[in-house]
Amino acid sequence: MQRVPMPRRNFLRAAAAFAAFQNDAVPRAQAAAASVSGQTARAVARDEDFWFHVRHAFTVDRNIVNLNNGGVSPAPKVVMDAEIRYLEMENMTPTYYMWRILDPGIELARRRLAQVFGCDPEEIAITRNASESLEIVQLGLDLQRGDEVVSTNQDYPRMIATWRQREARDGIVFKQIKFTVPAPSMDYLAKQIEDAVTPRTKVIHICHVTNRTGQIFPVRQICRMAKLRGIEVIVDGAHSFAQFPFKRDDLECDYFGTSLHKWLLAPIGTGMLYVKRDKIPKIWPMFGADDSLKNDIRKFEQIGTHPASQRNAITEAVNFHESIGIERKAERFRYLRQRWADRLRAFPNVQILHNEDTVQGGIGFVNVKGIDSAKLVNHLWTKHRIWTTAFPTPPEYDGLRITPNVYTTLEEIDEFALVMEQVAKNGIA
Repeated sequence: MQRVPMPRRNFLRAAAAFAAFQNDAVPRAQAAAASVSGQTARAVARDEDFWFHVRHAFTVDRNIVNLNNGGVSPAPKVVMDAEIRYLEMENMTPTYYMWRILDPGIELARRRLAQVFGCDPEEIAITRNASESLEIVQLGLDLQRGDEVVSTNQDYPRMIATWRQREARDGIVFKQIKFTVPAPSMDYLAKQIEDAVTPRTKVIHICHVTNRTGQIFPVRQICRMAKLRGIEVIVDGAHSFAQFPFKRDDLECDYFGTSLHKWLLAPIGTGMLYVKRDKIPKIWPMFGADDSLKNDIRKFEQIGTHPASQRNAITEAVNFHESIGIERKAERFRYLRQRWADRLRAFPNVQILHNEDTVQGGIGFVNVKGIDSAKLVNHLWTKHRIWTTAFPTPPEYDGLRITPNVYTTLEEIDEFALVMEQVAKNGIA
């Protein structure tokens, strides 16, 4: 059948309608939220009409099943539009628009992030990612030769490398514990950390949620133990912030670093650092700052010329996040995780290595016995256009991390589950 071209006027009208549809992401999310007012978060997690409105706020490639949002997640179009708008503005006369008009906008972003985290805005620095946030503290703490830092072998590789550098340069002692995957209990994890502590321990560095298997740590329990011993606690929150509900007071940590381009859906290259207010003066900034900033959280933001457009668009990401609601997001993530995991659990050669007893979190981890995880990732991608990532760390664990997001459809989850069932039955060529 010959295709009849769309008249130019109709095409332009359709294009304008599509643009309007995409540009009202926050109002649509708010309207969707209003339509389910009074329903439990668990019920909304299963309401596909609600998530239809949410996923159409994104302009993702639907010919790829993206289950690797844990690395970097796409932002909704309303956030990208804000970033582009600010970028065009600052490019008109950069020294005026960047420094006089846009840079002051960071203060609203700071306040909004502080509201989400539940702390004083004067304890929040805006950075480029979780790595920068955490390295500011790791490199800025005064530690002496022989001082001990306790962490795990499943912390983020860049953070491990930073402590290794301090070990080589300053003579500190970096201790990494191992733990069972999945962990049998929160008390078990707390005890593993506590047992590694000695009188020389000065710092405990832990993930709130590990970036591999999604293991959640009992942060407050560890922080309270540490406080009794005069030990400071750094928390890597790259995979917890905006994925499930919690506040600063639920953690009681001294320092917390996160990326905003994961679960908050902010522009790529944005992060957040929390420093407890009375700790700010003692941390050296990574980049030199004036003495007048010694007690000011902004001393951690002195990186020189930077694109203000990214930082200013954070506020729009917070708006979108709050329009959905953190409880609804968390329940949706759990629902998606359980949907594929429940299907695969029926196969004796499939290992589900995330902790199903944990009430929070949507990160899943799975392997098929006898199949190399890197080869399985390649099979999923080249044969089925399913995008995942592998974490082969034998003999402790080996598998694929599965991280959907709010725009992920049930059809995409089911497609992944179906292919994995076929692999469990027949292997891969």
